[in-house]
Amino acid sequence: MRLLERNSAGDFILTKDFVDDDEVPPYAILSHTWGADAEEVTFEDLTNGIGRDKAGYEKLRFCGDQVKFDGLRYFWVDTCCINKANFTELSQAINSMFRWYRKAAKCYVYLSDVSTTKRKASEQSFEVTWEPAFRKSRWFSRGWTLQELLAPSSVEFFSRDRKRLGDKRTLEQQIHEVTKIAVSALRGTSPSQFSVEERFSWSKDRRTTHKEDKVYSLLGIFDVHMPLIYGEGEENALNRLRREIEESSNSIHQIRQRLLTSSSGLEIDQVGHLPYAAEATFNSYAKQHEPTCLPNTRVDLLHNIYSWADGQDERCIFWLNGLAGTGKSTIARTVARKYFKEKRLGASFFFSRGGGDVGHAGKFCTTVAVQLAEHIPTLRRHVYDAITDRSNIVSLSLEDQWRQLVFNPLSKLDGNGCSSSYVLVIDALDECDDDKNIRIILQLLAEARSLKRVRLRVFLTSRPEVPIRLSFYQLPERERHGIVLHNISPLIVDHDILVFLEHNFKLIREENCQDAGWPGAENIKSLVRRASGLFIWAATACRFISEGRSFADDRLSIIILNNGSVDESVTDESPTDDNDDADDDAAIAPEEHLNTLYITVLQNSAQNFKKQEKKNWYKLMRQTIGAVIVLCSPLSIHSLAGVLHVSGEGVTRILNKLRSIFDIPENHAQPIRLHHPSFRDFLLDRKRCTDSHFWVDEKQAHQTLTECCVQLLSKSLKQDICGLEAPGVFVAEVDNSRVEKYLPQEVQYACLYWVEHLQKSGVQLYDNDQVHRFLHTHFLHWLEALSWMKRMSEGIFAIRSLESIALVSLPPARLKYTTNP
Repeated sequence: MRLLERNSAGDFILTKDFVDDDEVPPYAILSHTWGADAEEVTFEDLTNGIGRDKAGYEKLRFCGDQVKFDGLRYFWVDTCCINKANFTELSQAINSMFRWYRKAAKCYVYLSDVSTTKRKASEQSFEVTWEPAFRKSRWFSRGWTLQELLAPSSVEFFSRDRKRLGDKRTLEQQIHEVTKIAVSALRGTSPSQFSVEERFSWSKDRRTTHKEDKVYSLLGIFDVHMPLIYGEGEENALNRLRREIEESSNSIHQIRQRLLTSSSGLEIDQVGHLPYAAEATFNSYAKQHEPTCLPNTRVDLLHNIYSWADGQDERCIFWLNGLAGTGKSTIARTVARKYFKEKRLGASFFFSRGGGDVGHAGKFCTTVAVQLAEHIPTLRRHVYDAITDRSNIVSLSLEDQWRQLVFNPLSKLDGNGCSSSYVLVIDALDECDDDKNIRIILQLLAEARSLKRVRLRVFLTSRPEVPIRLSFYQLPERERHGIVLHNISPLIVDHDILVFLEHNFKLIREENCQDAGWPGAENIKSLVRRASGLFIWAATACRFISEGRSFADDRLSIIILNNGSVDESVTDESPTDDNDDADDDAAIAPEEHLNTLYITVLQNSAQNFKKQEKKNWYKLMRQTIGAVIVLCSPLSIHSLAGVLHVSGEGVTRILNKLRSIFDIPENHAQPIRLHHPSFRDFLLDRKRCTDSHFWVDEKQAHQTLTECCVQLLSKSLKQDICGLEAPGVFVAEVDNSRVEKYLPQEVQYACLYWVEHLQKSGVQLYDNDQVHRFLHTHFLHWLEALSWMKRMSEGIFAIRSLESIALVSLPPARLKYTTNP
């Protein structure tokens, strides 16, 4: 926060940027309506010592004179104290604005359209004419001025000729009549004491220049922080705000309940109840079978990473980037495992698109904070303090969550009872579903360099996607260190893949009782060439061969001899691409080899079928695997079958033939997962998946899941679905087992995600369509189910999303239900 003051020459100058609220001196703050952009004094004007000839400079003179009159020295004006060219600073300022107004010693409201001019009404008296103008002032119609009216304890109103009209208390009745805001709110009652809808009503007729600002100007009114996304539109911004409000409300309720019920161990309870992505850690139960680097592989690279982490290098971020399948996650697990054993792993977060909580950044900061508190016992108290100081911490922006839960607690460590250096491992950042959040995360991670008492090293992996590349290289060179994995010498990578293949074929020989020399040095070398530097190719090939068991030798031959041919025995369509002429491994790009391998695995699943059987098999396969790769959160075989309205046996049969691609747990109650996200990329890309039997139209897959979810909910939902016959019972009083009984996982999935699938399908809504009929009959049943699941906030967000979908549907809303072009 920068403030304005007058220097000895009488000019206005900016103070330094106060980072810590505690060091900000007493200040006044100006509330006003903006004129034309060319009239307002900007940050650049003050920095360059210009702008005195602008009309807006008069407001600075007024504010400077009034500050002096009130015995203050500093004041703040939004037009010129924020560097709006710096989006991070602008976002921070908007999220902090309510707090800044609340902490101001004085707030001056400058009404440029109100004058105290008097006119003669008779020979005997004069009539003051400013009150009608005051009631009609543009100031009351602007979005930002709502918080500027409510936040400060002292609000004084001035006319354009600098005459004091009164303050918030003396003009209370007029303000109440104009704004319809409760008098108690004007007198200082916290906005949180009023209902959400009443607070929204305060801004109903207010306007802002940017549509999104009508929502952003309410952040302080609801004590919510969230990232700014200009261009998202008012509806999308409002959807996000309502979701944050609901989550904040749930969080406050949960914390209050714990405060009331816990008499001991409160500190542990508070930290442990932060929202946590259980599958984010490198050693989570779901990842227990994921490999680390084999001995004598990645030797130089790992040495480089460990030297950076253990040495005195000032660069706090190590970015390992590489193409899909080059082994980034395996390296990340290896690094995490090493420092976990040494008790120097601060935290790990392995992103995975479509993985539920690990597919987005919603629980990134809280998950990292919980792990840090577990791994660094002396940190727990500071994280606990942050939670108690900010009861709505989980509803704040990523930036504020990071600062309050991670950075500030780490800053307070004194070195006693803990290591001086910790490593934070973040894998597959590109799998986070929002590019804007990726950029924010990178900026926040770079702050690790400013930690003084403890050193935090951030080891980060991702594909070299454009948003990450741009954000990474915008960081100062002193803060970053990067290695491009696919640029490492091919001889080194081929050696490591050779060791990997030899290790895995040794295991296959032991399982299948193959000859000691099998599969032979030449075949191993051929597989190394075909892998083209992609560990995922080698891993998939090994799984495919291993699953063949007694036919392992045949599958080995298929892979070595296959040049990308396509099974056309059941179709008259020609493939988009044909690789029959590509007989030179060295001339084929690594991705082409991976494409060929995936097609080989898929085609082999129908190897012994007749023509008509293959058609039916491929149809069911595409429906099944298409659903798996676009699910919003992983499902078990049983639940997936329930959502798709097919037999569990059929789904099991398909997936069992694709174990080289899918991780199928022995316990069918556990979720199905992809071994690697490259298969999703392959299947959704028509240029890569050249066999028309397998290519998945992403929008069509989402539309199918939408229809399946709505059908399932239409059959399952009803009033009092849990059979309690007690309308007043609290959700917390009902055992989870009862909820699971009446709302099985497939129904819970449909409740949570049917609207998201609808959005991603690109369909239009129309009167009396499937969605309309479902909502007409089951809307309240759906909300009841969400409440039993304790996921009502998602329901509110979904409702707002439905409204936005309806708004973009072409009028009249009776069009045929079809996918947008």
